[in-house]
Amino acid sequence: MSQFALPLEYRSADGEADFYISEANAAAVAMLDRWPDWPSHTLIVVGPKGSGKSHLMRLFAGRHPGAVRIFDDADAPGRDENAMFHAWNAAQAGGPALLVAARTPPVEWNVRLPDLASRLGAAGIVRIDAPDDALLAEIVAKSFRERGLRVSPIVIEYMVQRMERSFAAAASAVAAIDAAALAGQRAVTVPLVRAALLLGDTADGSESGET
Repeated sequence: MSQFALPLEYRSADGEADFYISEANAAAVAMLDRWPDWPSHTLIVVGPKGSGKSHLMRLFAGRHPGAVRIFDDADAPGRDENAMFHAWNAAQAGGPALLVAARTPPVEWNVRLPDLASRLGAAGIVRIDAPDDALLAEIVAKSFRERGLRVSPIVIEYMVQRMERSFAAAASAVAAIDAAALAGQRAVTVPLVRAALLLGDTADGSESGET
């Protein structure tokens, strides 16, 4: 099997975990880099749970102190629509730009304030997609490193080719594999991964207890 080239390009996080850039999130990074040239001085970053939205916004805020006001999980119940509306107005008046993160675009939020709904409709929106293979492989590898586990690229590629393409699935898979390795006092190998994740066997000629 071919092996993924690791690591990807990344942005230093100054004390936080590095943010890896791939096709899945490159558009979001590029739009953040266009600041302050955002439509209506507002940018809405939309992406699935665990996609790195909050991490990316913290990196931006750290590099541009005071430049933005951040609303995270803006599509969650209980959001403060009045505060968001005032922040939008402040951005138009030359105050900090408005940076918003959500899992869905504003049209799906059921915004109660009509004025806020219309203004969010004029904002720039950029998406972080489900991870591509290269990004998912780096996320999996990094998660193993953070748990102190040494895992071969063959194991990582085996996982990436068979698991759900989502950040949440990657976190769940690594946690399950870590637990299985600890319980059995075993190294992380393809057979262990297959058993821990209940993956079906595929004949590729590369699976042995030492991979």
